[in-house]
Parts: sequence; C-alpha cells; structure tokens
Amino acid sequence: MPYSYEIKIKMKIISYNLNGIRAAIKKGLVEFLAENDFDIVGFQELKAMPAQIPVEVFEALGYHCHWFSAQKKGYSGVGLLSKVKPDLVETGCGIPLYDNEGRIIRADFGDLTVLSCYFPSGSSGEARQAIKIQFLKDIQVWVDELKKTRPKLVIMGDYNVAHNELDVYNPDKAKKMSGHLPAEREWMTDWLDSGFTDAFRYKNPELGEYSWWSYRRSNRSYNRGWRIDYHSVSNNLQDQIVSCRQLTDVHQSDHCPVLLELK
Repeated sequence: MPYSYEIKIKMKIISYNLNGIRAAIKKGLVEFLAENDFDIVGFQELKAMPAQIPVEVFEALGYHCHWFSAQKKGYSGVGLLSKVKPDLVETGCGIPLYDNEGRIIRADFGDLTVLSCYFPSGSSGEARQAIKIQFLKDIQVWVDELKKTRPKLVIMGDYNVAHNELDVYNPDKAKKMSGHLPAEREWMTDWLDSGFTDAFRYKNPELGEYSWWSYRRSNRSYNRGWRIDYHSVSNNLQDQIVSCRQLTDVHQSDHCPVLLELK
C-alpha cells in the first residue's frame, strides 16, 4: 500500500521544543523518532544553524527536512520534518524582528497547511515581554490573512502561554508570571475564538497534563509543570482530531513532545 494512501487514513504529528537539537540528539532524539511512525515533526528551539544539524540522521529515517534558524547563533530556530515531501515550504512571516529569530516555518501538503512556531518568551524581563505581546498581536493578523488562501491549518509549537488553570501546577502564583498573565490568557481565548481548536483540551477537557517543566528543584520529578505547547487545529478539521496527548515519558528536553493524531 503506498505511503501517501496510508497518511490519509491517520496522520501523526508531533510538536517538540528541543531546547537545542544537538543536545537532544545526544539524549536519544533520533532513536525516539526511529521507534515511532510520525508523519510530520515540528521542532522548536533548535539553537543551531542548518550546517550544524546532522540532517543525514533524519533523512535516513525517511524524512524531508526543512530548517529556519535564528541569525543569532545558539538561539531559537524551528524545523519541519515530513515523510511526504511538502508541496511548498515557506519561512517567516515577513516581519524582520521575528524572522531574524527563526520563529515560523510553514509547509503545505495538498490542502493542509502545517506550521511549526516558537513564540517569544517574556520571562527575561519587560523588554522581551513587550516583544512577546506584540508578537501575539502580529501573528493573529498574519494568520487571519493566511486563512484566506489556506483555511485548513495545524499551527503547532511552543506558544509560551498556559491558557487555563488546568494548564499550570500553581495557578495562583502563575497568574503573576509571564506565560500565564491575564493579557496572555485573554489572547489565547481570542486566538481560539478566531477559528481554532486546542486539540488537547478538546479531547481531554478535564485533564491536567503538562508539556514543560523548569529544570529547577527537580520540578519534572514532582510534575510541577506548565502546558505551553499546543496544536491549534482549524475548526474545519475539528472532527478529524482522533487524539492529542503529551508524551511525558520522553526526556530529551525540558519540554516533552505533544502528539496529535488526525484521521
């Protein structure tokens, strides 16, 4: 049976903030991919230039690989891997501030468009928080325009926003922290109201499950985490969502992969 036919029956898409692709490879990233059958893989926070990435180890698994690195070495960057060759790959959103940091990569597969995105963090101070808030506004405008020609969208990645109290282990404290501030949570509500489904919360409305844990104080061991990695699925694909879960037993990063299955 041709692979292109199989992918139409069930598609497995993972989003994974690697916190450095070279470090993640040393911790078993390639073996993890080899043991699973993912159709599309979205990476964030590569922290590497394309020439520093051993692309052959991914190509040996049957992946077509595309990278969009930050201009600053050892910082940010996103990637998309797919078993089926994309019809089109584009990088960036046309705003130099974000594109210089390698935050968005897009691939089209027939009428489906998949994006891997790394939203800015505001935890380092007021200046970066201001950039983050502006990014949230700008990406909404950009995606609204993209929808006009590419209405079937899966926008995965590290959003650096925990939407609801179920998405953080310490909601009272988190309300005063970047990533769970009222303005950020309101943006996420508006983002979903604009035509997207949070795939995990749609399939697991009451489940508290996290995708990121600080390295401090053994937070992962105690499951003191936040859910900040998402698959936003356009509502016209909502009935095709089979499942979405955090793969919390995978440990190549301070994040874990998030697996979305579409039929």
